[in-house]
Amino acid sequence: MLLEEFDNERISVINPDMTTQKLENFPEVTISCFSKKLFDSALSCFEAKKIAEIHSAVGLNPIYEVEYKGKRFALFQSLVGEPLCVAQYEEIMALGSKRLILLGNCGVLDKNIEDCGIIIPTRALRDEGTSFHYVKPSDYIEVNKKYKNEFIEVLNECGYPYVEGVTWTTDACYRETRNKVNRRKEKGAVCVEMECAGMQAVCDFRGTEFFQFFYAGDNLDHSTWDPRSLSGDARLDDKTKIMFLAFELGLKIGI
Repeated sequence: MLLEEFDNERISVINPDMTTQKLENFPEVTISCFSKKLFDSALSCFEAKKIAEIHSAVGLNPIYEVEYKGKRFALFQSLVGEPLCVAQYEEIMALGSKRLILLGNCGVLDKNIEDCGIIIPTRALRDEGTSFHYVKPSDYIEVNKKYKNEFIEVLNECGYPYVEGVTWTTDACYRETRNKVNRRKEKGAVCVEMECAGMQAVCDFRGTEFFQFFYAGDNLDHSTWDPRSLSGDARLDDKTKIMFLAFELGLKIGI
């Protein structure tokens, strides 16, 4: 099978440093989210300085430098979907990013997880394609091997309960059939999203530190789909507060 044809060769025909020029003094910690509404809400809290742009066929994606409690951070909006998300971060690593904290919405496979509840993934089910180009084939990839304890400290300090568990990373959000949902739950999955496995794989491959957490959105553990706070406008103030948990973690792990 093609997805079993893993090639560990480090040099490709096209490499990120061919399209991206390294930026000196890039901030030690990079933070990103997927939601445009959430990104704009967080960005509005800072006097942000644009330090770079990532170019693609869909337009320019700016990278900002912001200061939080006396420390510099890079801040950008990730693209939804694993291939785009991974390729974009390949270029941001070429710019100089060394540590990424990524947060995003996810669907829950356990109805007991509250709307906007915090989920820390421990492993990702690799029901996608991009990760197989960065690490050998397997059903799971271990995620958040570093900084989980520091993030739990942040959650305890800020009064946020949380759930740990397996996440199901899939490329096809409209092919999450009931049979698949049940099978993924049997494998331990508590949530579903579209990027985690590939992002962990590319960061492992490139030797970059990575931490991801989710805030719970739509509920798939129901007789009918319940979108809950999936909309970008829904509970935006709560989501903005959740995003600042990433900055609090960044304070603990930045050099």
